[in-house]
Amino acid sequence: MSKKIYRNGKLVLPKLIAGGCSFTFGHELSDDNEGRTPSKKSWAHGLKNAEQEYLCTAKGGAGNSGIARRIFTAIAGLNRDEIGAVVVMWSFPSRYDWAMPRHKLLEKTRWASITPWDTTDRGNEAFEQLQSSEPHTERWQTHLEEARETGVKPFADALYQYAANQYHELYLSWKSIIWLQNILEKKHIPYMFTLADNSLFYDEMKIHAGTDVLMNALYKEIDFTKWVSFGERMMGFNQWAHLNEYERGVTHPLDKAHTDAVQLMLPQFKKIVGGK
Repeated sequence: MSKKIYRNGKLVLPKLIAGGCSFTFGHELSDDNEGRTPSKKSWAHGLKNAEQEYLCTAKGGAGNSGIARRIFTAIAGLNRDEIGAVVVMWSFPSRYDWAMPRHKLLEKTRWASITPWDTTDRGNEAFEQLQSSEPHTERWQTHLEEARETGVKPFADALYQYAANQYHELYLSWKSIIWLQNILEKKHIPYMFTLADNSLFYDEMKIHAGTDVLMNALYKEIDFTKWVSFGERMMGFNQWAHLNEYERGVTHPLDKAHTDAVQLMLPQFKKIVGGK
């Protein structure tokens, strides 16, 4: 057991810091209170031991650049002895994290998570998927209104029409992963990475690393000894839950998938991160 730390007479428990998107935050799980607070039923919370506090930096719709940024912000505000470990479930590469002109509705008045669903074309598709749940449609309408007010929606339309492409999205994602990996190693913070979907590394059977010299070199910088996947070709949590026909909500696997994912990950997590 690690040495106990007290500040102002109070015991300070090291934090398990979790990063990711809605699959880590725990949207649609049984304790979801309309997305206000992180779930205690999620895979990440399930990896926490009794001697740790839980700090969830995950955000619904977050892309990989945003996931890395939010984890970095969290660890930058803590002393090293307050950090037990970091776990991250990387998301779909097609999402962007953008510093917009300041607005009170943006994260920290600046940051926007931008996904294909924020565009006019894909937004209609998203609305159709969410129609079976009134709370989801209400939240989606609020999201669309805020996206228009902040300028995110017209920017998303332009971004995905003229600039977004798989190569650049993979480049940004891998660069963010390597950046966070190297920071955690420099600070001697134990960590484990996993993923929601293997489109981060594969296009069907073809691996993205062979695209060109740059992507091959970036791929080699990723320390895959610190990763846990859910099957062959780096299968992600969401794909695994689909394949094994776990019960789903509107767009997310429910409690049982998270509980079983913890049992699947736990042996590797203990080897990679250590602890109980």
